[in-house]
Amino acid sequence: MTTFVYPHTIDNGAGERLTFLRRVPSETGDRLEVENVVAPGAGPPMHVHHRQSEVLTVVRGRIGYQRPGQPAEYAGPGETVAFMAGDAHRFWNAGDDDLVCSGYIDPADNIEYFLGEIFASSRRSGGDMPNVFDAAYLTSRYRSEFTMLAVPAPVQRLVFPVLVAIGRLLGRYARYADAPEPIR
Repeated sequence: MTTFVYPHTIDNGAGERLTFLRRVPSETGDRLEVENVVAPGAGPPMHVHHRQSEVLTVVRGRIGYQRPGQPAEYAGPGETVAFMAGDAHRFWNAGDDDLVCSGYIDPADNIEYFLGEIFASSRRSGGDMPNVFDAAYLTSRYRSEFTMLAVPAPVQRLVFPVLVAIGRLLGRYARYADAPEPIR
């Protein structure tokens, strides 16, 4: 099982750096306090946290954010953007300088592990996207917690299970031997 020492920082090699500052008790478990730095134009694809709320306050820069089927919205320094559990969203740096936000994810659940492994895979793959075998494994394993809506549902339902089976046969998942159990 992975044990984290705070603060610790992950970097996907494509303009996103996320620092996990600390876990603090909350009504729903542990609240994970974070700080992120996002390069101009960078940001995560459309996704949903099924169990977690994600709240970001802009410290410096301009954040763009969007929910499916809605127009883009923007926030600047001192403004807070909240995505409640089950609220599909994406965000990006909509400015010309680094976007810096502080915030939290509540409850923390497996977000540190999931994002840490996705970011590490992206770095190993050159920073653009995680390796397809890693993406298939991680998004399948943690589908009760997170869904990457940027990956079409048929691919996740039909192709990813095949890739996971092939990855197992090829021995590609030894690095996940101590992966935490998904939260159901």
